[in-house]
Amino acid sequence: MSLALATLLYEWRRYMAAVMALALSGLLVLAMTGVFIGIGKGFTAAIERSSADVIVLPPGATALFSGPMGMPRRYIPLIYNHPEVVQVRPLAMSGGMFQNIRNIDPTMSAADRARQGAPRQRNVMVNVIDTAPGSVTIPVDYSDELVEALRQPFTVAVDESALPTLGVQLGDRAIYNGQTVTVVGVIRGYPNMMQPTIVTSRDTLRMMGQTSDSSPRVGPLMIAIEDPARAEIVAAQINAASRGAYRAWTRVELAEANAGAMFEEGILVIIIGGCVVLGAIIGVAITWQTLRGAIMANIKEFASLRALGVSMGSLRRIVLELSFWVGLVGVVAAIFLTWLVSLLASANAVIIALPISLLLIVGGGLVIIAMVSGLLSLGILKNSQPADLLR
Repeated sequence: MSLALATLLYEWRRYMAAVMALALSGLLVLAMTGVFIGIGKGFTAAIERSSADVIVLPPGATALFSGPMGMPRRYIPLIYNHPEVVQVRPLAMSGGMFQNIRNIDPTMSAADRARQGAPRQRNVMVNVIDTAPGSVTIPVDYSDELVEALRQPFTVAVDESALPTLGVQLGDRAIYNGQTVTVVGVIRGYPNMMQPTIVTSRDTLRMMGQTSDSSPRVGPLMIAIEDPARAEIVAAQINAASRGAYRAWTRVELAEANAGAMFEEGILVIIIGGCVVLGAIIGVAITWQTLRGAIMANIKEFASLRALGVSMGSLRRIVLELSFWVGLVGVVAAIFLTWLVSLLASANAVIIALPISLLLIVGGGLVIIAMVSGLLSLGILKNSQPADLLR
């Protein structure tokens, strides 16, 4: 065991402030960035959790919600020309007004409801699925019981994050765009920070007169292929055959593009950049002073090493190695604290996404902060004169 690591283990209390400063700096950046990535994943969950192997978007789209949204319906039979394609379904989204009627007679007039103090209507986003067995638009985390319940006419499922906003619970009745619907399921992991989200079947929406399979334009096309392992190859072949009329993405490729699109928003870059700068300043300042104080407390030990013939260069390397280990422990503490916060957020229906790339970037930044703090503390070693041992 090296001297630097042994020092950290046996005198850990002296370095705890530096470790916590790094951990809290990392927590600030990881939590803020993870929340924004999680917001994006909430919007695109219907895509990322579908059983589709390939998704087709208009040619100008750089992500799910970037660029043109619709495309001609006539593209569907063209995609079926590929021999490995087994299913193509358009992903449909809708919207409307939702009102809880748990304690209200649905036969009452609007005037009577107003006098009774009926809950106000809420604007909701609707994710539409096909409930046929094996449909490519059914998210993989939907249970068979939920899909079976949504096969019934005029039924909806509500994301758990929207339950308080909409004022409904499982089994309640509500009015959606003037039609009475029943909440038959509660889903998890589909939060929408902009407006509440509900899910219904394409058949139910058709019964309400709000969708038509004869529409000339459709949304993204969800494609299932025979061998999901060949998704990249099939996507490339579909793109070659399209001649630029549309673009096929693998599900993984589109998920990465959606995550990257989040950081193209100027306000998000400013917020995250501010968190990074603030975290770096706090981390360097506290870590530097903590290391400086710890070295000063051990100055006689360093002077003893110099008296034994250890060079100043070797002492500097010990301090830098000590800074590295402090940074590494700070990274572990930051990830642990962020994991605890993500559990708390998840319990309240908020997604904090922590991709490996984010952990590596922030972890590397924390180690660099610790090393910079160590470099700033090297000047204190000038006080480690062997003659001081005689005082």
